[in-house]
Amino acid sequence: MNSKRLFLGVDGGATRCRARLRDSGGSVLAEAGGAGANIYVDFEAAIGVISATITQVMAAASLAPAEKRGIAVGLGLAGVGSPEDEGRVAARFAGFAGVRVANDAVTACLGAHAGGDGAVVIAGTGSAGLVRLRGTNFPIGGRGFILGDDGSAARIGHEALRHAMRAHDGLDVASLLTRQLMARFRDDPVMLEQWALTARPSDYGALAPIVFDAAEQGDAVGVAIVRRAGGAIAALAQALRRLGGERIALVGGLADAIRPFLPAEAAALVRPPLLDATDGAILLAGGKVSDPVAEPFGAVEHRSHAAVASAAPGPSDRSHR
Repeated sequence: MNSKRLFLGVDGGATRCRARLRDSGGSVLAEAGGAGANIYVDFEAAIGVISATITQVMAAASLAPAEKRGIAVGLGLAGVGSPEDEGRVAARFAGFAGVRVANDAVTACLGAHAGGDGAVVIAGTGSAGLVRLRGTNFPIGGRGFILGDDGSAARIGHEALRHAMRAHDGLDVASLLTRQLMARFRDDPVMLEQWALTARPSDYGALAPIVFDAAEQGDAVGVAIVRRAGGAIAALAQALRRLGGERIALVGGLADAIRPFLPAEAAALVRPPLLDATDGAILLAGGKVSDPVAEPFGAVEHRSHAAVASAAPGPSDRSHR
């Protein structure tokens, strides 16, 4: 196995980290997964998750640690926003045959179009857009939870909690959704305030399935929030088209859930990805893909609100730059 170069791709997002190992012919040898790995939020924690996931996938392929000399690595990571970020990450993975680092929007776009030109709208814990033309990347959005991420799971959860708090105070209309959300905090606004002091975007994003379920059941507050999110994702797609994106893929853990709420024109514009972001990272490393792996329904899983509501309110990430 170590007589030929191997290629390892890592997709490190705000909510999960995935690794896949392929041989020089593009066949899958092993896969592994871990927790979120956002270097902007917590660099050392993200490096730890990435390292552990790489160790796991190598072990699954029966590779000894010393065999990393024959592995070229591609890392598509949330929070990477500059060449300095790329170099800082690459330095932590010395000993491999080569290490290429990029923002996860770049590797998502590479995967979505199998290495060719195109554009991608990422709808997950955060949101972003990117056009890749003749090897040059043109990113839009993805400015983080404070300044951007419109249409994302984090923004949906945040907006829903804000509405729930206003409804609790009699400043806005209440609904079943707002009452469900406040019930998670024992109808205690102080408890919600304390939770919000340390909540990360991934914590807000975990509430998105509740909002989608409420919208599907006709809850007026839920419908309004999700429709606004759909409009924000549509705006990203339209901006990408103006930048020259001919084929636009919609990807991310929120992609399937948000698609029915897109305006008709945007819904007709976006397409499914050809490959996932982990294979995009393999392409970044110089590998090939012979048997595409289906993109799982990811970080923002669309479950019934009853299943999600059973989780206790917990203590927050900027997913893209």
